[in-house]
This record gives sequence, structure tokens and C-alpha cells, in this order.
Amino acid sequence: MKKKIVLVIAPHSDDETLGCGGTILKHLKNKDQINWLIMTKIELVKNYKKITVKKKINEIKRVSKSYKFKSMFRLNFEPATLDTIPKKDVITEIQKIIIKIKPNTIYIPYGGDAHSDHKITFEACCAISKSFRNKFIKKVIVYETPSETDFNINPKIKNFKPNLWIDISKQIKQKIKILKIYKTEIGKHPFPRSIENIVSYSKIRGSVSGHSHAEAFQIIKEIQ
Repeated sequence: MKKKIVLVIAPHSDDETLGCGGTILKHLKNKDQINWLIMTKIELVKNYKKITVKKKINEIKRVSKSYKFKSMFRLNFEPATLDTIPKKDVITEIQKIIIKIKPNTIYIPYGGDAHSDHKITFEACCAISKSFRNKFIKKVIVYETPSETDFNINPKIKNFKPNLWIDISKQIKQKIKILKIYKTEIGKHPFPRSIENIVSYSKIRGSVSGHSHAEAFQIIKEIQ
């Protein structure tokens, strides 16, 4: 089987693990080349204490090492500001990474998420995935992010409706182990980014697909 070149695009560090951590581990098992792009840079947040920034950067390094990413990139955008930046500038910066990696599979956040950074990332990635622009991109897969996908109460936006479920029963323990690295991001139940909640998500998605644990996705583009 031909090895895949995968790019996981996360608006913020932790989105990749929340949404597709188990699937990333399956790619790792298959010896696919996995790359990580974080759309924002925590150092640019002005009201964060230096010690907090240092902890978050250390978390990113540890997570990257845990997934054995081939490469990791962080764009020079401040978190929660992507909707204030011209979209063409966001697209240009992502495109630079796309050209370097030439992925055939990309994972992106859901366009209906509550967080504006997720929405802009989705829209920019859709523009980049045009075949005449980057014909090597054959599959675009959208992941859900607990605390964002389920928190959009705008009635005009459609709910996340998966058409792909990936069995992560053998990966769930490692996914949770990696998630626990993000001590600055996770909290105790009923906080949505709690260990209990993420495990419950995987069980619900598993119950729909006949597995103990699963992650759910939308395939929005596939060229064979």
C-alpha cells in the first residue's frame, strides 16, 4: 500500500488531538508521513504571562514528539484574530506550507465551529484544495472539535453530520495520554475539554459505527 502524505491543520494546538488524535496514531502505525500545521502562535497573545506561554510551547513540542510528526509548522498569526486578517493573506501562508509538503490528504476543522479561527481556517483550506491550484491534494477530511463544533448555536449553520467513522479502539488510550500533555487546555468535567468528555465522544461515535471507540469525520473531497 502506498504511503500517504498527511497534513493535519489545526487552528490552535490541541485541536488536532481533540478531533483526530486516534486517527493520527493510525496513520503513524501505517507509516504514513504525517505533518502538523498550527495556524496561530501563542507567543503573540499579549495578555499571557511568560510562564504560561513557555508551558504551552513545551506542550506543543511534547505532542509533536509523541505523534512523531515529520514536520511541524506554526504560522505567525495571533489566536482569535484570523477573522481580522485579509483571507488572501491567510491562504498565502497556508499555501507556502502546502507547496513544501505536497500532501495528498489533509485534515481540517469544521466550517460551522463556534470559534472564528476554525471558520477562517476551513474556508482558506477549501480555497487551497482546488485541483487546479494543488492537484496533489486528493482527499480533504473535516474533523469535529469538542468545545467548538458542538457549541455553535447559530440556527443558520448546519450541524456536523459525519460520513466517515474511524475505529480508534486500539488508539484511545494513547490519544488520552497525549491529550493529558495539554495541561493548560484540559479541565475537569463538565468542562467540554475534559478527559471524561473526550472519552464519551469516542464511545458515542463508536456506538454509531459498531466500535468501542471511534472518531467521526466528513469527507468533503475525494479524487481517485
